[in-house]
Amino acid sequence: MKEVFGTLANGEDVHRIKLKKDGLSAWIITHGASLHYLRLDPHPHSLVLGFDRLEYYIKQQDYFGAVVGRVANRIAAARATIGGETHCLDANENGIQTLHGGSDGTGVRNWEIRDCGSDYVVLEDHLPHLHMGFPGALDVSITYEILSGQQLKIDIYATSDRDTLCNFAHHSYFNLDGTDNILDHLLQIDADTYLPVDSNLIPLGGCQPVENTAFDFRKLRPVAWLNQPYDYDHNYCLSKARSQPRPVALLKGPITGVEMTILTTEPGLQVYDGKSANSIFPGHCNRPHQNYAGIALEPQCWPDAPNHADFPDIGLTAGDQYQQTTIFKFA
Repeated sequence: MKEVFGTLANGEDVHRIKLKKDGLSAWIITHGASLHYLRLDPHPHSLVLGFDRLEYYIKQQDYFGAVVGRVANRIAAARATIGGETHCLDANENGIQTLHGGSDGTGVRNWEIRDCGSDYVVLEDHLPHLHMGFPGALDVSITYEILSGQQLKIDIYATSDRDTLCNFAHHSYFNLDGTDNILDHLLQIDADTYLPVDSNLIPLGGCQPVENTAFDFRKLRPVAWLNQPYDYDHNYCLSKARSQPRPVALLKGPITGVEMTILTTEPGLQVYDGKSANSIFPGHCNRPHQNYAGIALEPQCWPDAPNHADFPDIGLTAGDQYQQTTIFKFA
């Protein structure tokens, strides 16, 4: 079912598409190609954070449920060398670096609906050449589809007419219990290493072992470290390159017992515990979004990849196709 969710200042309508299959319901809005609401029968609450009014999506800056790009995460100094040429990018984070593709990245744009049915929707966007400083006119499409077995599948495809950078990520904040915070949620990540970062959340260098650190989620354990928040906003190094979709992480709500397994093609998983993703705007059912209200688990390539030769390459050659598949499987 498709309906108007709200209207932008330029007169464009933002639509909401409702999908359902096998006890899993997903509501998608065209603003940011965002996962607005996700419910698993028989639980009454949404498993993702979001807002009931479009104006709150527009005013907030934490990308609730959005698909961010053309380059997710951060690029240091808002500069990247592409095809031997240095490009100055939109420095939308603190005036010094690029975050999620710049101030007009896909996470804040109004996507077009190309096709939809009872359990799927296909959205698309076009980013012109030099949009936010990136070379190449880039066409991107995303398919949300509910599969049998209570699975939400997200396929992202993109092509460019010039060599460019491409690294998309889905940016939902998950809370499987519908409680005030996720610090007691149990998390497991299949990664032996992670990327330490500086004060601007830019990787300091190469991978470091998680063993004997607060970053060790190789066995299921609470998000909190020693019963306290640790302020995670780090990339876990799953592999050195994209692969076929495989299980990489598990999140479990201790109250409901709902489990979410993440399968993805991507070599990295950005984990953000939502330290500052609070909001003055009320979320679903007028619940406030407090600090740590949801955890973002974002399959993607590693941050600041253009400035690290040993990181997985996020270059997209003209005429080639970028493809990402991520599946959130519930039980």
